[in-house]
Amino acid sequence: MGAAMLPDAAFGLFPRCSLVPRHPLICRITSARLIRKRNYFFADQRISKSAHIVFSHSNDSDDTLTDVVVDEDDLSGRSDVIGIEDEIVIAKKALSEAQHREEVFEKERDQLLEELARSEAKNQEYINTILHDKEVAIAELEAAKSLFQKKLEDSVEEKFSLESKLVLAKQDAVDLAVQVEKLAEVAFQQATSHILEDAQLRISSAETTAAEAAHLIEKQIKDATEGTISSIVEKSSHAIERALVVAEEAGELAKRSVETFIDGTSAFTEVADVQAENIKLQGIISDIESQLMVARNEADKLNLELENTREQLLAFEQRANDAEKALLDFQESSSKNRLKQEEEMKSMLDKVKKDVAERAKAISKAFKADLKNIKATVEAAKEVVHSKDYAYLRRCEALQRSLKASEDTLKTWRQRAEMAESLLLKGRLQDEGDEDSIYVVNGGRIDLLTDVDSQKWKLLSDGPRREIPQWMARRINAVSPKFPPKKVDVAEAFTSKFRSLELPTADEVWSIAREKPKDGDALVEHVYERETIEKKRKALERALQRKTVQWQRAPEQTTLEPGTGTGREIVFQGFNWESWRRRWYLELAAKTADLSHCGVTAVWLPPPTQSVAPQGYMPSDLYNLNSSYGSVEELKYCIEEMHSQDLLALGDVVLNHRCAQQQSPNGVWNIFGGKLAWGPEAIVCDDPNFEGRGNPSSGDIFHAAPNIDHSQDFVRKDIKGWLNWLRNDIGFDGWRLDFVRGFSGTYVKEYIEASNPVFAIGEYWDSLGYEHGSLCYNQDPHRQRIINWINATGGTSSAFDITTKGILHSALHNEYWRLIDPQGKPTGVMGWWPSRAVTFLENHDTGSTQGHWPFPRDKLMQGYAYILTHPGTPAIFYDHFYDFGIHDMITELIEARRRAGIHCRSSIKIFHANNEGYVSQVGDALVLKLGQFDWNPSKENQLEGSWQKFVDKGPDYQVWLRQ
Repeated sequence: MGAAMLPDAAFGLFPRCSLVPRHPLICRITSARLIRKRNYFFADQRISKSAHIVFSHSNDSDDTLTDVVVDEDDLSGRSDVIGIEDEIVIAKKALSEAQHREEVFEKERDQLLEELARSEAKNQEYINTILHDKEVAIAELEAAKSLFQKKLEDSVEEKFSLESKLVLAKQDAVDLAVQVEKLAEVAFQQATSHILEDAQLRISSAETTAAEAAHLIEKQIKDATEGTISSIVEKSSHAIERALVVAEEAGELAKRSVETFIDGTSAFTEVADVQAENIKLQGIISDIESQLMVARNEADKLNLELENTREQLLAFEQRANDAEKALLDFQESSSKNRLKQEEEMKSMLDKVKKDVAERAKAISKAFKADLKNIKATVEAAKEVVHSKDYAYLRRCEALQRSLKASEDTLKTWRQRAEMAESLLLKGRLQDEGDEDSIYVVNGGRIDLLTDVDSQKWKLLSDGPRREIPQWMARRINAVSPKFPPKKVDVAEAFTSKFRSLELPTADEVWSIAREKPKDGDALVEHVYERETIEKKRKALERALQRKTVQWQRAPEQTTLEPGTGTGREIVFQGFNWESWRRRWYLELAAKTADLSHCGVTAVWLPPPTQSVAPQGYMPSDLYNLNSSYGSVEELKYCIEEMHSQDLLALGDVVLNHRCAQQQSPNGVWNIFGGKLAWGPEAIVCDDPNFEGRGNPSSGDIFHAAPNIDHSQDFVRKDIKGWLNWLRNDIGFDGWRLDFVRGFSGTYVKEYIEASNPVFAIGEYWDSLGYEHGSLCYNQDPHRQRIINWINATGGTSSAFDITTKGILHSALHNEYWRLIDPQGKPTGVMGWWPSRAVTFLENHDTGSTQGHWPFPRDKLMQGYAYILTHPGTPAIFYDHFYDFGIHDMITELIEARRRAGIHCRSSIKIFHANNEGYVSQVGDALVLKLGQFDWNPSKENQLEGSWQKFVDKGPDYQVWLRQ
């Protein structure tokens, strides 16, 4: 039997078509001609024909037999070399071989049919997968549509609520302005009425005083005049009486004289007596006249006094007129001031109205912009959905085209198989034709004649796009031995019994299903388009989520204070005692995003300066920031990463002591180097080790290094300059102040006011009170000493609540009664001054590898549940957060604190504190239970509202939030 042209898939060499969009496998064989030359023997004669069978395949999807041309040459007889018996034997052998080959072809046909069935099954799987993916995608799109619709509805509702709030805010502003105006008017009236009443009272008092003085003067004048006149009248009447008596005596004398004259008495004697009496009377009259003169003088004096009194009265009247005029002027100025104040109030009210209108306009504008962004987001989402639908439709169309192409290819291969089978059964005669026939034999194997554009030469030139999988290599190796060995002689190839195809080697076989995308391929464009759409969708979802969060979280107007920050700070100590052994700044910078996501607001960095000890607490040159933790560039990079995540960077500054770089002539290390080149005058005189020449220390002595004298002006000036350099040039936002027991808090106040940190914490570590080895219940003296230091700073710095840490060590071991003082408040600094208390459980000194005072490991989460849900500013230790496996539990408690709105000044009410457990309500929206006793908010009569359990850790702690 002659060699027939079989499909490549029948031998398992060419893979099936992959269902890739716009990449169907097109098995093309162009200008292919199979020329076979074979001798057939019959029983009676041997006929040799030369047949040219030409297969032309030009269609991309169908391979059809277009031409079969048989050219018969002249028959030439050959001499009988062998006998008829030999010919029969040979014919039988050829027949058996043909039957054997037929069986092989049947097996291969069965394999081809099986592979066809598997291909159809796989195609069906692909179709099912595509349909499933499409349904999933449609479901996702519907869910996304519903989500966007819901968010849009929420945004619209929020818009209405904001508009209503804006209207209420406007009404409140108007009411407030009216109330302010009324209050101003009332205050002005009260002030004016008070001043007027005072002036009227003063005028009435002056008038009363003047009237009393005038009445008193008139009374004195009247009394004096009446007395003088009465005395004059009395004296006059007395003189008249005496004159009458004298006149009577004179008459009697005259009568006696007449009688005497008549009687003959001498008249001259009588005359002389009368004259003498007259002289006496003249003397009396002159006395009376002198008394009258005196009385007149006194009357003139009284008249003068009356005139003076009248002048004083006129002066009083003038003063009263002046006071009345002043009152009128005051009333006029008061009215002017009132009008001016009314105008100012009116302008202020107009300004308030204008500000409210501008604010409302800005809010409306911002809301419109956000609404526009949301609409754009929705439109983009719709475009994304449309693009995804279009992409899926394109993919389905491509898969359908690929499926159709594979079906056509399978049909073609089936036709080829049937044609090969028919050729084997028919057994056409072939004779030897001339050697000029159009065929090419390559070592006994017939090659496909291809042009330069054929897929085969492209494959052979480009090579496979991926390595052949192991299963395909094994299959190729299993099929290849069935082919005869390669012939090198052309004559031997012509006479060979086997004629097979020249198939590609194993390295030349490639799979479209596993091909690598190339530039320009439709698949690559589709993948890039899909990735771009996915990125846009995720970006839009994140933007919408951020907008939603921003609408839900209205920005609060907070006042930054060095002692409290925003009031909602959560501090993270970003190092331990061994952190200096690694490039710590770079490691910490990589964790800033996680810290910000978990709710941390401030990170406490290690001491930045060059230090004699690698941990940084023995500083030498303060301006040299190349420390064991990293270089100054790495420090700045770490701080920039924190600022990019809205985290505060707190620097650990050591101000109490400093290590000297040089020795004095007597061998004492007390001469400092670097930019701050101080001498012994910068060291306190009562430092026993370093021969300081400064003033006595204002605190405790640190014996390991020279203690700095902060009473020196140049020392304070240099320290303030250094702190401002750290703030402005390096980027630190606040301070953690080391060993503040060594110097007065008044200097700390000066340093804080000069450097203006956002947040400051002082380490005032003092020993608690113990009795017979047990912790005392009353720790008021201990927390009072910390409060005294905070008072010395003027409240500009917070302090670590070491009292609360020490009490928690014992209280969490079924002694929860230690957590309430006799006044019903917490027993640490938190109970007296919560806004200045920084609560903590561990730091680099108490824990880490030093372990001076470690917190009980089994009570660690109870401790964090206490400090993270209570007022004050909680601090989290690095080892606990990243090395103890409680990262998520701490984050959960931070979220509970955020949702409940707990801050450093939140109120607290303790319901239970006994041996079994502890229960308290913090603020209005959070309840904490510690311990294993059975309790829930429904059992507490004093708790109102509906409560939902947010954290449940069984007997350790439970947290409820108000719904």
